[in-house]
Amino acid sequence: MKIDLKCASDDDEQMWNDIVNSSYHGTLFHKYKWLKIIEKHSNSKLYPIIGYRGSVIVGLYPLFFSKRFGIKCVFSPPPGSAVPYLGPILSDYYDLKQSKRESILKEFLRSIDEFIFNNLNANYVMISIVSDLDPRPFIWRQYNIQPLFDYFIDLTHGADYVWNNFDKDARDHIKKVLKLNNISEKKILIRSGTKNDLNILLDQVAERYSEQNRKLSESKEYLEELYETFYQTNNLKLFIVEYDGKIINGIVGLVDKNKIIFWIGALKPKDKTISSNELLHWEAIKWACENNIEIYEEIGANLERLCRSKSKYNPSVKQRYLATKYSSILYLAASGVYIKIVRPLYGRIFSLNTFNRKNNDAN
Repeated sequence: MKIDLKCASDDDEQMWNDIVNSSYHGTLFHKYKWLKIIEKHSNSKLYPIIGYRGSVIVGLYPLFFSKRFGIKCVFSPPPGSAVPYLGPILSDYYDLKQSKRESILKEFLRSIDEFIFNNLNANYVMISIVSDLDPRPFIWRQYNIQPLFDYFIDLTHGADYVWNNFDKDARDHIKKVLKLNNISEKKILIRSGTKNDLNILLDQVAERYSEQNRKLSESKEYLEELYETFYQTNNLKLFIVEYDGKIINGIVGLVDKNKIIFWIGALKPKDKTISSNELLHWEAIKWACENNIEIYEEIGANLERLCRSKSKYNPSVKQRYLATKYSSILYLAASGVYIKIVRPLYGRIFSLNTFNRKNNDAN
């Protein structure tokens, strides 16, 4: 049976969010308000697509359309949104037999492709798929698929178990920092943050990027609006570290169902005697365990130079996929030029290794 598509309106927000909450693959990034805030700040148009098989909703698929450098693009998520993954989610996925899962996802993607290439006349599509969603139907629809990797820590055994599995140097760094409070008049304090603290942290992130001749692509206004919206619903938690009364580092964590996502922050310390990153991660993990959260997720385990600092907490590796597709061989041939323009928009926060080694070398 063909899957029909409908574009959700603001009146459908509650229904949309109910499906996100019940879907195994639904994430905080799929929430209707998050999508609308992205649209507001990303210079793109949101198409929140609902898929129907008869009268039954089979899935959701948020798409963002924009025209960049003369090329009509569809993204999920769009560049500069600080969202690592989005794409389609299905209803009752694990209640279905495997054959049903495959047939529904195939038909859903078929209908979506018709909408993208026939209705929107898009030339280029890039979808960052949530983990655990079968990528093969994308391959069967002639998408190019590239693996991406994240780290996650199982918190179900408790904070002590997690601590004992940290690398020794990570534990030693944390102990050394905490010991400073006993021998120095300058005290280290970890506390929950406010909106004003977020602004200070974002200024520090921007300063650090500037030192690397890079520019933070996410606007303060965008991140502030996300903070104001999702702090109220307890989906956002800000951890701040102060030294001698001054903010030196912080982490923005996103609480999403049974996990907390390390989202923004954990800057490379300027003062090497204060290993605030390890301390911040440890405080976030302890808070998560105290609040019965089961998973601590670190986005981005693709770049070798970043993995050493992230792997010291003994995480496991999880795989997801980036799917791209072109409307014609002409745009495929032009993709080298386009990727050189688009690629810098990605990875400002997450350092996603979204393109192949050849394109990395070209840049």
